[in-house]
Amino acid sequence: MRTWLATAAFRGCRAVSGFLKKSSAVASLLTLGAATAVAQPAPEAGGGEAALKLPDLSQVSFLNGAIDGHRLLTIGILFCIFGLGFGMVIFMRLKNLPVHRSMREISELIYETCKTYLVTQGRFILLLWAFIAVIILLYFGMLEHMEAMRVVIILVFSLVGIAGSYGVAWFGIRVNTFANSRTAFASLPGKPFPVYQIPLEAGMSIGMMLISVELLIMLIILLFIPGDYAGPCFIGFAIGESLGAAALRIAGGIFTKIADIGSDLMKIVFKIKEDDARNPGVIADCTGDNAGDSVGPSADGFETYGVTGVALITFILLGVKNPSVQVQLLVWIFVMRVMMLVASAVSYFLNAGIAKSRFGNVDEMNFETPLTTLVWLTSIVSIGLTFLVSYFIIPELGGDSSQWWKLAVIISCGTLAGALIPELVKSFTSTESRHVKEVVTSAEEGGASLGILSGFVAGNFSGYYLGLSMVLLMSIAYYFSTMGLAGAATMLAPAVFAFGLVAFGFLGMGPVTIAVDSYGPVTDNAQSVYELSLIEQVPNVEAEIKKDFNMSVNFERAKHLLEANDGAGNTFKATAKPVLIGTAVVGATTMIFSIIMALTAGLTEHVDKLSLLHAPFFLGLITGGAMIYWFTGASTQAVTTGAYRAVEFIKANIKLEGVVKASVADSKKVVEICTKYAQKGMLNIFIAVFFGTLAFAFVEPFFFVGYLISIAIFGLYQAIFMANAGAAWDNAKKIVEVEMKQKGTPLHDATVIGDTVGDPFKDTSSVALNPVIKFTTLFGLLAVELAVSLAQKENGAKITNVLALAFFLVSFFFVYRSFYGMRIRSDKA
Repeated sequence: MRTWLATAAFRGCRAVSGFLKKSSAVASLLTLGAATAVAQPAPEAGGGEAALKLPDLSQVSFLNGAIDGHRLLTIGILFCIFGLGFGMVIFMRLKNLPVHRSMREISELIYETCKTYLVTQGRFILLLWAFIAVIILLYFGMLEHMEAMRVVIILVFSLVGIAGSYGVAWFGIRVNTFANSRTAFASLPGKPFPVYQIPLEAGMSIGMMLISVELLIMLIILLFIPGDYAGPCFIGFAIGESLGAAALRIAGGIFTKIADIGSDLMKIVFKIKEDDARNPGVIADCTGDNAGDSVGPSADGFETYGVTGVALITFILLGVKNPSVQVQLLVWIFVMRVMMLVASAVSYFLNAGIAKSRFGNVDEMNFETPLTTLVWLTSIVSIGLTFLVSYFIIPELGGDSSQWWKLAVIISCGTLAGALIPELVKSFTSTESRHVKEVVTSAEEGGASLGILSGFVAGNFSGYYLGLSMVLLMSIAYYFSTMGLAGAATMLAPAVFAFGLVAFGFLGMGPVTIAVDSYGPVTDNAQSVYELSLIEQVPNVEAEIKKDFNMSVNFERAKHLLEANDGAGNTFKATAKPVLIGTAVVGATTMIFSIIMALTAGLTEHVDKLSLLHAPFFLGLITGGAMIYWFTGASTQAVTTGAYRAVEFIKANIKLEGVVKASVADSKKVVEICTKYAQKGMLNIFIAVFFGTLAFAFVEPFFFVGYLISIAIFGLYQAIFMANAGAAWDNAKKIVEVEMKQKGTPLHDATVIGDTVGDPFKDTSSVALNPVIKFTTLFGLLAVELAVSLAQKENGAKITNVLALAFFLVSFFFVYRSFYGMRIRSDKA
């Protein structure tokens, strides 16, 4: 059996690597698992979280009896429509902004390559969905004897979740590829404010659209799907969006850094400028900026808000005994979600007025200043609205009239973290940071070696400060959860609910968090679009722009502004990453609680097994760390091999004499190389994670709980370290280029090398840990229930042991293959 599995796995990998041309081996592998499980007697119907039934929201009145919960949340749909309208208005505004034809042509070429990449990824995600669909059919259909319609609903809503992640990702690249050329063109007069304003508008368009779509889908499930079907809908939706985000985030992260490294190294090899149009890797780099820094974060953000919401809903239904309190908390949470749209919109308009009055006509501005103001303003407005809304929605909870402000404090701990964490991140990644300047100072005398070491220092120190800040805020939340919440809400484990609310609070300024994250890919692309357009070489271009747009141009000033703004984009891309990974870790606590509730029959038995004295639990804690470190290596290896092939092709085909720009065919070939290795790396990682989750769930349930806790904690610090070390190296290079004006010098070469080391750190491995943790935890809900159900059958222990070994062998094969099958060889890969 082991030999058969290994052979099938190998064939399956080769099949998908050939991209769906010979996929029968993968299907055979899945069919084996299905046949093994179906052959066993089925237990009584259960269904776990998917069997949860939502209470009738209309049974509780709010606002002094003026309206019931169902009608109140129906009003929330209007706010979602407002958010969608907000996003579309900005979308059309960006599309209609003035832009020179040379710049528009480049941005449209970038969009076309992005479209090709997304279509390819869409097919790939559907293949990965097949793995999940088999487990859903096995568990709910075969083992739990769930009615066919309920199983179909789970499958359908898993596709809705994928479509949501995929759709907002597509919207994101379309907005950003409008904004990149418009930003580049807006820089020509030499004024900084428009160069700041356009990327932020693009980001807010994505942020408002993303949150509105996610909230609209969840409200539709909550309000219009019968209560006994809503549980399957939420679980299916969460699994689907988690799968879509994991695939787009991991593959996008690999793609973008293959292209980025391949393009950047040419600056050293051939001593050419940034984004030289003759470099065929630059278009791929621009595509990668969108694939990794726009598509990935958009899908990741969509999944983060959805999964966190599903986790809290599940907790309320499992951990709160009083149905009336359940309704109060459910309605309160969704009203708070609507409030985040309002808070972000109000803050955006307030900040826009302040920024325009301060910087509208100046010649110099710090691009980070208005972005920082926006983040803090949104945090303050969100906290204020949190207390106001809580006072009116839950003035009394279970007879306790003080819980409204205590719950508001708990959420505010997360909202404050959404502003405090970016501020701390800036201390390690901003161009004004002493840590980043230390990287430059080190590289001046010690070259790339000392510069890289200083970046490691920045990443390690950031882990300390960010970790302690999270612990402090979570401790405050825990303290307030001990002040009568358990009694007032008839709640089990109120501390777990408090941690879930902290994760919810992280997202309390959702659209703005997405906006400042999306700022980065626009500023990065804008600089590239300027260079690739060769606008300075267009005959009589200054007179043409003056005639057509009534604009005087200053090319040198424009290039300086675009480079400086790219530094701000780098900083704020870095600030969003720990916020998202923080939600993954803190929110995972709530999902793990669901597993613990199921394993302990509501904390009434086997609680002693959640202890270091229970060996499987302790061993699970150790195993999780191993998985995190493998994942880091596997994702980086995919970048390394792909970048090697990209560099190999570019060096062989770049033409520096007699041409002004690289051929479209050569540029598309680099994109093809990036896509190929992104998918090969993603395939190895996904199958290893998928079967690893099954294997560890089947080993022993409490081993699996320890494993989930471990990957969350190890993943948190690994992600923070890698994200901030990478951002420090990136902005050290930016200081050398913008402030020191030392392009082409040995110091510049040293910082470019540091940046290429940091590329997979910050934009591949670290950011992908977020969806991996959430996917593993969410899918683990099904996997552990499947294992427990099988174990209860006749000879169940033997069956689960055999399956655990089989699943582990498949996982280990792909772990092995993620390096040995991805190695750089002398022959063409």
